[in-house]
Amino acid sequence: MKVREFEDAVLRIEEVVIRIRAPMNQEVEDYDFIRQTGLNMSVKDWIGGRLSPRLGDLEVAIIDGHFQQPHGKTTMRTLRTSYTR
Repeated sequence: MKVREFEDAVLRIEEVVIRIRAPMNQEVEDYDFIRQTGLNMSVKDWIGGRLSPRLGDLEVAIIDGHFQQPHGKTTMRTLRTSYTR
């Protein structure tokens, strides 16, 4: 899957905005999860468990509802809620 498709899949499944620093046509592994990450998981653990294994050394930016990068200890619940405030 291309980088842009990966970003779109994360938004659709996780309801979280990410931006990968790579050419949009670069191929990466599929984001093939069906269910969202748990609400109490930290952003750091989510990145380590779901994003990094599929993106390798590519840099990824998580963007919250305030157009900022959340702290790694931020929970997925807090991150998702930030988009609706």
